[in-house]
Amino acid sequence: MDWGLGHATRCIPIIRYLLEKQCEVTVAAEGAAALLLRSNFPELSIVPIEGYKIRYSRSAGTFAFKILMQVPKIFKAIQNEKKWLAKVQQQYKFDLVISDNRYGLKIEGLPSVIMTHQLQIKSGAGAVIDGLLLNLHCQILEQFDQCWVVDHQHENSIGGELSHPQKIPSNARYIGLLSQLDADITRSTVKEGKVLVLLSGPEPQRGLLEYEILSRITSNSLYRYTVVGGNPGESVPDVLPLGIDYYTHLNAFQLQELMHSADLVICRSGYSTLMDLVVMEKKALLIPTPGQSEQEYLAANLSKQGLFFSTKQASLDLESDISEALKRPGFAEASGGLQHQKMKEAVDEILGKLQKF
Repeated sequence: MDWGLGHATRCIPIIRYLLEKQCEVTVAAEGAAALLLRSNFPELSIVPIEGYKIRYSRSAGTFAFKILMQVPKIFKAIQNEKKWLAKVQQQYKFDLVISDNRYGLKIEGLPSVIMTHQLQIKSGAGAVIDGLLLNLHCQILEQFDQCWVVDHQHENSIGGELSHPQKIPSNARYIGLLSQLDADITRSTVKEGKVLVLLSGPEPQRGLLEYEILSRITSNSLYRYTVVGGNPGESVPDVLPLGIDYYTHLNAFQLQELMHSADLVICRSGYSTLMDLVVMEKKALLIPTPGQSEQEYLAANLSKQGLFFSTKQASLDLESDISEALKRPGFAEASGGLQHQKMKEAVDEILGKLQKF
C-alpha cells in the first residue's frame, strides 16, 4: 500500500532470510518502494505492481475524511490486485506469496501470507466503528493461509491495542519486530549532540515536516544535524542550513551507521521507524503525522509509558523538544542474538509445508 516506505523496509529482513534459505525471490513494488528495495537487493528481479494511489490531506482535521472518501477506489484496487496476481502467476509460477497489507494478493491455489501490524484499525470515530472495522478486518485477513502480525506476542510489544485487540484472526501468528537494521553488528561510538532526522511517509506531510525542521535549524544550534529525506528519486534541496548533511535516502547498511552514532533521532511515529528505534536502542523525538490516528496512538502510548518524548508538528519547538527527548530512555530490544527469530521460525514452517505438496 502507499503508506510510505516502512512497508518496504520491514520486508528487507524477510527477503534476506528467504535468500539465505536459497529461495528464488521476486519483488513486486513500484515507485519509491521499488527504488529502496533495489538499493538493498540490486540482484533481484522487480515486477511493477500498481499501488493504491492514496491521496493525503494537508490538514489533520480532514485526514480521516479524505481516506474514507477513497474507500471505493481502495476496493477497486484490491480487485485489480487479484487480476494482476492471476496474470503474473501464469508467467512466474510462484510457490508462495508474502505481502505487506496488500489485501488482493490471494488467488485460488496459491499459498499466500499477509503481513500486518495493525489488526485494530483506529478510525478516530469511536469504539463502535472501531469494533465493526476489527470484525471486517479479521474476516479479510482470514482469507489468507496465514496472517503474520509484526509485533511481539507478549512482553516488549510496541503496537499496544493495534496489534493486540480483543479479537484476532484465527490464522494470526506473531512474528516479532522486523527491522531492516541489524542489532548484532558492532556499534560505533555515539557522538554527543548529533541528531539524525528521519523523514518518511507520503506527501504532502513528509515535505511539510521537512520544512518545519529545516526552518528551525540555526547557525548557532547546540546540535549537529543529519537529515535523511525519505524521498528516493528526488534531489537534495537547493537551500539548506549551514552544516547540515542531507541524503535523499540510504540503504539499510548506511542508515545503520548513522543511527549508531546519533545521540537522538527525530522521526515520525510510523511503526517501521519505531521498530528500527527499538532494535538500535535509540532515544527519539516522535512527531506523528497530523490526523493519522495510528501514529498519534503509537506516539501517545509510548510517551505515556515514559519511553519517548512526543510533540505535535504544529507545536514543534525544535531545540527545546530535543532537550526533553534526550531525558527519555528509549525502548531497549535486548535481542541477545535472537533478532528475527520468530520470523525465521514462521518462514521455516511455511516453506516446510510447501515441500510436502
